[in-house]
Amino acid sequence: MKKTQPALPILPGGYREMLAIALPLILSMGSYTIMQFSDRVFLSRYSSVAIQAALPGGILAHALTCFFQALAGYAGTFVAHYYGAKRHDQCVHSTIQGLWLALFSWPFILLLIPLGMAIMMWSGHSPTVLAAEKKYFTILMVGGVFTPINAAIGGYFMGIGKTKINMIANAAGCLINIALNYLMIFGHGGFPRMGIEGAAIATVISSFLTCLIQFVIFMREPAFHQAKQHRHETHRTTLWRPDRALLQRIVTFGSPHGLQLLLDLGSFSLFILLTGRLSELDLAASNIALSINNLAFAPLLGFGMATATLVGQHQGANNAEAAQRAGYTGMKVGWIYMALIGSTFLLFPKFYFTLFSPADATFSSDELLKLGRQMLILMTVWGLFDSVGIIIAAALKGAGDTRFVMRAMILGGWLMFVPGIIVCLMCGFGILAMWMWCALYICVFSICVLWRWIRGEWKQITLIEHAETDTYLLTTKEDIY
Repeated sequence: MKKTQPALPILPGGYREMLAIALPLILSMGSYTIMQFSDRVFLSRYSSVAIQAALPGGILAHALTCFFQALAGYAGTFVAHYYGAKRHDQCVHSTIQGLWLALFSWPFILLLIPLGMAIMMWSGHSPTVLAAEKKYFTILMVGGVFTPINAAIGGYFMGIGKTKINMIANAAGCLINIALNYLMIFGHGGFPRMGIEGAAIATVISSFLTCLIQFVIFMREPAFHQAKQHRHETHRTTLWRPDRALLQRIVTFGSPHGLQLLLDLGSFSLFILLTGRLSELDLAASNIALSINNLAFAPLLGFGMATATLVGQHQGANNAEAAQRAGYTGMKVGWIYMALIGSTFLLFPKFYFTLFSPADATFSSDELLKLGRQMLILMTVWGLFDSVGIIIAAALKGAGDTRFVMRAMILGGWLMFVPGIIVCLMCGFGILAMWMWCALYICVFSICVLWRWIRGEWKQITLIEHAETDTYLLTTKEDIY
């Protein structure tokens, strides 16, 4: 009888381990990308006003909710560390604290609606575009609590490596969103013709259903029932009760992560809003090119999430060598992906822009393509650097080095990127100059986080408590700066 060869061991932090976690996350983010992509394709067929309003209104809503999303979702990093330390009960406990943080965020999200309205008024968009932006933005903010809830509950499955569940839930939400877009935007199937409002309502409904799917599966997890039983047997407080010490620890590490994401999206939102002060052609070309960029950006986030998960698991298991290998593996895979998708931007620009060409635009499709082609070239160049910035920044955050990433964003985003964009606008340099400055900023930020990763201070951070104690430690080589 022929003997079978034993399977090769999986190298910790290597390509097989990375792809096993990353591929479902990439498909999850791909589902999200398809959802956003279809939103804008449908809206471009509805009216040019709708496609001009959807990106600014959507990204502003995301910018104002992203802090709460990142804070609640950072519980997933604790899950990864506890999973690496083989403390599965604490994985469940951390997720529940993340859900509490998500629920606490809802009143604050609603209170931010007037701020968003004021920002849109300041942007100087035309009255028709502004009115559509306000409708889209308000609906997304009212349903904004589902974003941090989804981050918290999804973070559990990412932290323990069951990323296929994230994929299934997000794919289901994507399909529901596409169907509801078709029905609600154009008024099919007995629905009223709601346009951009229908697109926003469809997004909220699909977000809720994605949360519900993951929450039901979480409640059926063996680790959940074991943690619940352990609490009962030891006569401790209920599993669902807020844990002040753990909440404080998640907030301590998660707040810099949330602020970094807020500053990142805030600066980018300002960039998008300022382009609205230019011509209709400039605004449409920029918004369409950035919508196309989501094809590249969202899967890179999947690689970043997988890298952060593996770094967290290996750091929790006190294996810094494997954690470092995971960071470099994620970066290399991201480069390969970005090179492939970037080549399609260069070879097939007409295909991409044809999908979004507004039916009632005041400019020709040739004018749109000529400007858009130059933007896609810039986007391909910065994408190679962006893959480093996204994945290595995620690796640093997975290790708990959130404050450095936040500081890099403050210095790069708000002391370099934003002032440069304002200067370009005030001096009349045009949309391409603004895009070139954006590309330069991305390159600088990416080099900065890569330098930090190479230096290795993140290896000294202790995110979770030692198993033999009940105290929570907060230690780094420099006492966390």
